[in-house]
Amino acid sequence: MPFNLHPGYLLILLAIVLIIFGPGKLPELGGALGRGIREFRKVSSDITDEVKSAVNVPEPTPTVHSATEPEKTEAEKKS
Repeated sequence: MPFNLHPGYLLILLAIVLIIFGPGKLPELGGALGRGIREFRKVSSDITDEVKSAVNVPEPTPTVHSATEPEKTEAEKKS
């Protein structure tokens, strides 16, 4: 079980929540909790994507020389 909670403790917690909020409010509370978790995941995913795109800088592509044409020296380039 997550957080080392015994199933008996979870049943007691559920009973307390049921007494406090009543059976009519439980679906609303569950929906609100689900929306909150979904929004949290969306925001954390957006932040992760933003950081990855900021860190992911493409490397410069190397120049490819033709195999048939020899490379010119500095003196040949100037003339």
